[in-house]
Amino acid sequence: MTIKPYLFFDGRAEEAIAFYREVLGAEVLMLMRFKESPEPPPPGAAAPAGDKVMHASLKIGDAEVMLSDGNCGGHPDFRGMALALSAPNAADAERLFTALGEGGTVQMPFGPTFFSPGFGAVADRFGVAWMIVADG
Repeated sequence: MTIKPYLFFDGRAEEAIAFYREVLGAEVLMLMRFKESPEPPPPGAAAPAGDKVMHASLKIGDAEVMLSDGNCGGHPDFRGMALALSAPNAADAERLFTALGEGGTVQMPFGPTFFSPGFGAVADRFGVAWMIVADG
């Protein structure tokens, strides 16, 4: 059994994909736009604009994160969750913390803790919360 986070960016998925590719080295495994759907939306449902991301899958390190533009309302909401990201050492962890935090909000400044030589929490520019921890 595998758990894969699925994030809804409410119209900003394309921007998020580019950001995670640059900052985390994410690899796009799959991307389908609404205009590429083999089926029309269900009766009474309107599909978002054709170029918006219906479904995408990113490989980040050893993990897979899936995402979509969802309903494209323009207000992503990632309350009550965080993605935990581990790095091999404090220097790499701090670099990731700084990069993910660009344009975002620091929730806990990066620094040594009783459980790690480097830990910090930040919400990125999309509102996704990240907990970055150095393994050694």
